Amino acid sequence: MNYYIGADLGTSALKLLLVNSNGEILNTITKEYELSFPNPGWSEQNPEDWWNAFKLGVKELLKSFDVSLVKGIGIGGQMHGLVVLDKDDNIIRPAILWNDSRTDKETDYLNNVIGKQKLSELTANIAFAGFTAPKILWLKNNEPENFKKVSKIMLPKDYLNYKLTGVHCTDYSDASGMLLLDVKNKCWSDEMLKICNIAESQMPTLFESFETVGAVLPHIAAELNLNANIVVIAGAGDNAAAAIGTGTIKDGKCNISLGTSGTVFISSDNFSVDDNNALHSFCHASGSYHLMGCILSAASCNKWFCEDILKTNDYDKEQVNITDDKLGNNDVFFLPYLMGERSPINDTDARGTFTGLRMDTTRTDMLQAVLEGVAFAIRNNVEIAKSLGIKIENSCLCGGGAKSELWQKILCNILKVEIHIPMTKQGPGYGAAMLAMVGYGEFANVKECANTFVSIKKTITPDADISSRYEKQYKKFKEIYPSMKKLFKKIK
Repeated sequence: MNYYIGADLGTSALKLLLVNSNGEILNTITKEYELSFPNPGWSEQNPEDWWNAFKLGVKELLKSFDVSLVKGIGIGGQMHGLVVLDKDDNIIRPAILWNDSRTDKETDYLNNVIGKQKLSELTANIAFAGFTAPKILWLKNNEPENFKKVSKIMLPKDYLNYKLTGVHCTDYSDASGMLLLDVKNKCWSDEMLKICNIAESQMPTLFESFETVGAVLPHIAAELNLNANIVVIAGAGDNAAAAIGTGTIKDGKCNISLGTSGTVFISSDNFSVDDNNALHSFCHASGSYHLMGCILSAASCNKWFCEDILKTNDYDKEQVNITDDKLGNNDVFFLPYLMGERSPINDTDARGTFTGLRMDTTRTDMLQAVLEGVAFAIRNNVEIAKSLGIKIENSCLCGGGAKSELWQKILCNILKVEIHIPMTKQGPGYGAAMLAMVGYGEFANVKECANTFVSIKKTITPDADISSRYEKQYKKFKEIYPSMKKLFKKIK
């Protein structure tokens, strides 16, 4: 029996899983770290905090287990973050994260001077504030001394892989979100690198997510009490890793994630781009492609409202009074744009709003509006997919928000599709462990691994009456942002 370590490098914590070659999760460890907001709209972390969390977490994870059985490590991680190293591989500045919105000018330059059509031709995508390329331009424009020091540009999970192996690497799924990769042809875009004033030598080596990038360095293995011959695979961006963990591999399969951010992930055998680039066109960790819509605030909206506004950690208690008769009958609406918004509106000026408050509005009404607002924003992305002729009859659901049975029901009826809850809820970490198994040779390919391990725990089906009520509510929701758009620019 072999063991594999799967990791999910999240925005607030690193989650580690120990999985055996039967797909059973033997142990889990979570290590939290700080998130810094040095200026309004900024979001940063110290990559060393990730590495320290990984080292401490692995030691705890393997306590009481035979470490000689560990054969591979796979990491899924938060996408788009800019990690820059100097010629000695020292960190130059804190990582600029996926939910950072400081790059208004750079994003506008890329989309409107370089041009959206040109960007789409080069990378299959347009510029979003959270992508890596605008961050590189921001660094060049605002911290020129730091920009001059840059020897290597990396993504968050790739920094951990580098620390483990000494190899500057990334995988195609994560690289797709940099706006530097020619997604269709799976290579760095020479023209995009020139636009960002960087050289290919500064970029990491590209791998498929399931490919081995190297073995754990001897001195690191000794420090972590591991064998030095443990393979480290390239891993994947968190959403692609989660899709592997939920078995979202076949053409047209859908996975929705309610994590800090929210995503609609649609696997595709063939490369495709929607006309307006409202959805991202990325490489999949399975070796194929996928379309993805991302909302920047999902479960984080619920956390913000409960913990920061209501001052409670008892999420279940707050939801208990939201009964079926209230679903689709709420007078309060919520725009979940707490960090601006990406898909499909691409507006960093957008803000969260409550609409429809009255003297008799309760905290329960407002909480319900938060849960519904996130689900409505998810539907905005599903509607784009439908406009491409993609039929979504069901979807897996993962992420922290997926634990809420109420939210499952709300999402199911707003989308009017069956929602499948996987047996294993550790999406990105479990998917990363599966990729490690493929990389080590336990399975011939990712599809074979997913068919072996992924199963559905339960299915939620839409209720005709609730869905009908929500259809009317969604039409109202869609009118709120266009009505507020001009005002958002004035109050930013």
